[in-house]
Amino acid sequence: MYSKAIFLHPVRYKGVLKRLIFIIALACLAEASVKAQYDPSYSHYWAMEPSFNPASVGKDNKLNVVGAYSLDFAGYEHNPNTFYVGADMPLYFLRQYHGAGISILNDKLGVFTHQRVSAQYAFRHHLWGGMVSAGVQAGMLFEKFDGSKLDPEETNDPALSQSEVNGNRLDLGAGFYYTHRDWYVGASVQHLNSPLVELGETNELQVNRTYYLTGGYNIKLHNPFLTIPASVLARYDGTTFRTDLTARLVYTHEKKMLYGGVSYSPTNSVTAFAGGTFHGINIGYSYEMYTGSAAFKNGSHGLFVSYQTDINLQKRGRNKHKSVRFL
Repeated sequence: MYSKAIFLHPVRYKGVLKRLIFIIALACLAEASVKAQYDPSYSHYWAMEPSFNPASVGKDNKLNVVGAYSLDFAGYEHNPNTFYVGADMPLYFLRQYHGAGISILNDKLGVFTHQRVSAQYAFRHHLWGGMVSAGVQAGMLFEKFDGSKLDPEETNDPALSQSEVNGNRLDLGAGFYYTHRDWYVGASVQHLNSPLVELGETNELQVNRTYYLTGGYNIKLHNPFLTIPASVLARYDGTTFRTDLTARLVYTHEKKMLYGGVSYSPTNSVTAFAGGTFHGINIGYSYEMYTGSAAFKNGSHGLFVSYQTDINLQKRGRNKHKSVRFL
């Protein structure tokens, strides 16, 4: 479910060194600038679009609450784990459609902790039989490096703090999104202002802009209960490029929904996932198998949970399109 490079390697899956914390610390805190992928990626990205595109908030006629947890590189010491929670909803006022959302991210890897709290807004408008939206995001990044947890043998480098250091910085994002019946397309940028976070008096962390392009199409089958939603997510941060190609087989009947599918990220991983609706709650599980040197058992486990409920916008303001988020 979750995969990202932390300040050292463009692609994280090429191996895990024995002294992972020390290597990452050197690469992150050295005065020389080292560029690498910063944002996490999610196997259920198609159900978590506000996590990377603020223009997608409120695209359904529902209040949507999402939670996700991942444990990356299972079996390795100091392996990363990530927690994400977000909520978004549509709004209608001043004879116009809008969307609003909030999200919280907590990402921990060894002595590093990355946190982000964000609020999102989208202006939405009917166009060419679909819905187009433009969104903005504003939040705060909170970074922490706990040097007290380093091995004493690894603390001789003067570039490394031997105590806990913290820093924070304003973080901005923007995006566009268009949905039309059974297909959608979106583009966005995270860390628009390229925040530079100071950690203590001598170290700093540069967070690079990350660009996203996503799209999807809902393939209808002869069986009215079955559909195949296909989607793609590509991102680029100026150094590394990642693409996820995903296909799901979805069964829907009345209020029941079950799905299974697979994602492929060239040179990175293959992910299998399954899920469904249980008592009104959407639950999904994924397992990401790296195509690099990591063993099969050392993949990434992901858990996804969401809840949706209808919002009764006034009749003239009710959305008419169907969501392809879970269809």
